[in-house]
Order: sequence, then C-alpha cells, then structure tokens
Amino acid sequence: MAGEPAPRYVVAYGAQVDDPATYGRYRAAMTPILHAHGGGFRYDFEVSRVLISETAPPINRVFMIGFPSRAAAVALFADPSYLAVRRALFEPAVSSITQLAAYDDPRPSEP
Repeated sequence: MAGEPAPRYVVAYGAQVDDPATYGRYRAAMTPILHAHGGGFRYDFEVSRVLISETAPPINRVFMIGFPSRAAAVALFADPSYLAVRRALFEPAVSSITQLAAYDDPRPSEP
C-alpha cells in the first residue's frame, strides 16, 4: 500500500485454510471488490504453529486488512458481490475464521 493514504481502520484475522487452491481463487476474486471499498491487505502470513490462542478453532493463516473507515469495512462485508464470492470460494476453503483485533489507526495519513 506504499504511496496510498494510511488506512484509518484495521482488522486482523486468523483463519484455518483447508484448501489453499480454492482460497487463492477467493482472494483473487475478492481483492477487486475490497479495493472498490478502499481496502487492501496490509499483512498476510502462513502460520505453522500457534503457541497461544484464546479460541479453540485452529489457525494457519493470519492477515490484516486496512480500510479508510469502519463504514467502508461494514460496506465490504455487506456487499452482495463480496457475499457471492465468499459463499462460492471462501466457505468451502476455510473451516474457521477468528477476528483477532480491530482498531482505528491513530497514525496521521501520509501527505
């Protein structure tokens, strides 16, 4: 996201991705919808081992998504186009999703 304004709202997720190929198709299909809502991936990690977790579902993927506002995040996750992609590709590929954190980024936007 270099050169773009700093996201104002950030959400971190942990997921259990069971079908990486289908998950890759989901990411490719949803990314343009995410960008249309002003969002973008900030970090994305494949995790080999979780040492501490507050939730029971396993996690093998951790990622952060930045948005210009909370309203933009809500709009993305309610967008019918996104929901169709999620049903078709995310749900068959991912057995669990855990929101790890959500926060308003206090850093000023880049000039």
